[in-house]
Parts: sequence; C-alpha cells; structure tokens
Amino acid sequence: MAETSSVRITCTAPVNIAIIKYWGKRDEELILPLNSSLSISLHQDQLKSTTTAVASPAFSEDKLWLNGQEKSVQESRLQALLHEVRRRAAKRPLEDVQREEEVVESVNSEHRLAPPSWHVHISSKNNFPTGAGLASSASGYACLAFTLAQLFGVRGELSGIARRGSGSACRSMYGGVVRWTHGEQADGADSIAVQVIPESYWPELRVFILVVSDLQKAVSSSEGMRRSVATSRLLQAGYTFDAGPNAFVLTTARDASKLLGLIAHFFPPQTSNSKRYIRGLPLTTDPPSLELQCALGFEPQPNALHYILCTRPGPGPQCIFDNEAHLLNIDGLPGN
Repeated sequence: MAETSSVRITCTAPVNIAIIKYWGKRDEELILPLNSSLSISLHQDQLKSTTTAVASPAFSEDKLWLNGQEKSVQESRLQALLHEVRRRAAKRPLEDVQREEEVVESVNSEHRLAPPSWHVHISSKNNFPTGAGLASSASGYACLAFTLAQLFGVRGELSGIARRGSGSACRSMYGGVVRWTHGEQADGADSIAVQVIPESYWPELRVFILVVSDLQKAVSSSEGMRRSVATSRLLQAGYTFDAGPNAFVLTTARDASKLLGLIAHFFPPQTSNSKRYIRGLPLTTDPPSLELQCALGFEPQPNALHYILCTRPGPGPQCIFDNEAHLLNIDGLPGN
C-alpha cells in the first residue's frame, strides 16, 4: 500500500426539526432518550452541513476546523463518535480490506477506503447560523458520522454512530419524516433512527422558519434538556421547549403565500434588511385583507424577526463528487 497517499471525501447532511421531542436523556454518556421522537428533515438546498474528511498515514494527529476556525478534537462527544467509527471500521470483512489494497494504487484515489489506523483531518461548515437553535448539532454530527463512515468503509446502520455526537443527529441520517426509537437495550444498540415516510410523500408541505435571532444561544439545547429533566414539573405532561428562540411553522404550498403575507405584515423587516428578509424557496407574498388585520387586533411589530426562511422536506446525507465543494485540500489543509 502506498504510504504517501491520502483519501478525501465530502458529504452533506440536513437539519431536522422535531415534531415530537425526546424531552431529555436517560443516559448522558450513550445519549439515550427518555422517549421516542419524530422529526422532519429539511431540504439541503436551504439548510445543510457540509463536511470534508481527509485521512493519511502522514498525519500525526486528528484535526478539526469548524466554519473555518480550528477547534479541539478532544470534546468528549466528538471522541466518542470517532472511536465508534474506527471500532466498526476495524471489524470490516477481510475481503473489504483486500479490495482496498487492490485499489489503493488506482488513479481514482478519491474513491477508496482509508485504514482505521490513519489519523483524519476534518472540516465542517453550515450554510446557516451555528448554535442559534436551528439544529446545527443535528446536521453537523450526522454529516460527520456519514462522511467518516464513507471514508473508513463502515456499512449498515449508521444512525447509532451519529447519536454518539448528538441525539437529534441520528434523525438527520434519513430524509422525510424520521422516528428515533427509545430502545430497551442498556448499551443503546436498539436506540436508532428509522425513516417513517420519504421526503416525496408530501410534496406540498412547506416549513417557515421565523428567525428571531441568528446569534448563538445563551443556553445550549443539551443544557436546556438537563435543566428540564432536573426541574420541570411538566416533564411527565409532555410539554417542552427548545433552548432557542426561533419558531417553525408548517403549512402547505397552497397556503404558503397567504401565511407569508400575514407574517411579513405583522412582523415587517428593517428597511436595510428587506432584500434578504424572505429567503429560501421563491414565494409571492399575499398581504392580509384589512378585515383580517382588524379581526386579529394585533399591532405590527417591526424588527421582531431577523428573517424568514421557507423550505420543504428533503433527503438524508449525500456524497458530493464536485472538487470545488471540498473544504480541505488533498493534504488535509483548509482550501479545496
């Protein structure tokens, strides 16, 4: 095997929004939920994480860049995910390893497997604000799990790997409507995600994201759930909120323009932000009638929203074969 070669791959993964939340964790280390949950994966044309991973025998350590900034790889959840990928990769069937050795010298060096003993350089970015309540950890860890699985040749069920990074990340391993199963086994082996219906099942479904703030949350989702589990008297009544301030509104394509007009009327943008106020899928704006405005009895609240994003259900993680999409060059450094 050529000891000077490296392997590079780039993948994307979607954000998901929980329709039924999992409320908190019964096991913090394995990230096992108190309850099963249900979510919708949103389309990557509007919201996605992109991850490039490069493995090489020349690397002396693992490295990570997040949104262009180098970060420590010692964070416990990241380490748990890396360990699980390498553990599974080390159990690859012998014929896979032999096939890897046969193709390692091929000219198509971008599409082969890396040995799990190689260190890896990782770069990840989001096309939306990170840590602002838009499920960046879900898409980020799902993308990382999927990318590393392709890099090291891990096959089969992958949502359990993504779960080790972030609980909700397991749901971003599939498109459409996804269920994360509570599971019964102590080791969490059966606490995995399954697709309930594909993204094509309800093509007219639309999702508005009302972004109140795109700044990082003062309280992380993980910490918010810990506090809920420890202090909430409503936890057994099934009532929880995420730690972020942003709202998700579900509607249909038929009603999207009317709803958008209603939201934009009562939550008008700053004049300087009007061109970027409505983002995502192209939509016309149908303002509410004067009768409806009066009936609602609600005064417009200027500048209450930062922007409105319109999207729809979308697919799960995907491999990207465009060289321009790589976040790291073949030497494992930022730049494609």
